[in-house]
Amino acid sequence: MKLLLMGNPNVGKSAIFSRLTGVNVIVSNYPGTTVELKKGAMKLGDQWAEVIDVPGTYTLEPISRAEEVAVEMLKKGDVVINVVDATNLERSLYLTLQLLERKTPVIVALNMWDEAKHKGIVIDVEKLEKLLGVPVAPTVAITGEGIKELVSRLPGVVLRTVT
Repeated sequence: MKLLLMGNPNVGKSAIFSRLTGVNVIVSNYPGTTVELKKGAMKLGDQWAEVIDVPGTYTLEPISRAEEVAVEMLKKGDVVINVVDATNLERSLYLTLQLLERKTPVIVALNMWDEAKHKGIVIDVEKLEKLLGVPVAPTVAITGEGIKELVSRLPGVVLRTVT
């Protein structure tokens, strides 16, 4: 099984990748940092899953090389962990909606949750889940907060793709 980490640039995909796989990657805020693919593995139940850190993209209608790679990878993945920036939800959800339109199996990692709370941003996670129709897990990739919940909810997304 292939899990793809997808989202806008600089939303914490590489940090979540490190948390899931134990592979250390350089995490930075420079545009185009993750143009090459990073691959790792994680144990999911009794099987191993390949985890791929996909280049950041704002859209599934590519206008850059990084976005072209992201769209190509989407064809090869089984499940998408869509990493969104909780401090800029409106911009992040554009890609989420495009993924959902393609009937892609998705779980949303609502990253930078701590920063959103610090800025006074209130997000009703249960309501967001109902509106999107997919699981949403608040995360703080830098500290690891919420990563266990994210992983614990993956089997439900995987099962939905099989049935």
